Amino acid sequence: MNKLQPQAVKLIKEIVDRYKDEPTATMMILEDIQSEYGYIPLEVQVLVSDLTGVPVSEIYGVVTFYSFFSMTPKGKYVIGVCLGTACYVKGSQLILDKFSELLNIKPGQTTEDGLFTLDVLRCIGACAIAPAVSINGKVYPKVKVDNVKNIIAEYRTKEA
Repeated sequence: MNKLQPQAVKLIKEIVDRYKDEPTATMMILEDIQSEYGYIPLEVQVLVSDLTGVPVSEIYGVVTFYSFFSMTPKGKYVIGVCLGTACYVKGSQLILDKFSELLNIKPGQTTEDGLFTLDVLRCIGACAIAPAVSINGKVYPKVKVDNVKNIIAEYRTKEA
């Protein structure tokens, strides 16, 4: 297990202290940590357990159950391909496959350069514009397989 930097420990303690009077604060604590760092590795879960008295197994269960939590760092651009029913029947699996092929990663993975993470989403509430793709909150409507290369290029251009 990696050793946390003193500054990180201090910030995590501050986050935990914010919720000391809340009866069920685990989710709020984890959301704040995820928001601050982008992920919640095991060593952070152990620290939260030590600070709150909540068993690490329970914290781990929460982190691994909810898809918005991650135990590994995400890329700068998180590409979420909706595989909800409306998107799926309109070809979102093919779109996911194309992102995977062009980025050379599988869903849940991050490119070696740390630029992109590919995620699968379960209905983002954009059924009328299916199939939909979300990148860092920006929703792309009615995406076609032929659009994928240009979408990736749009973000690579921002980095050039």
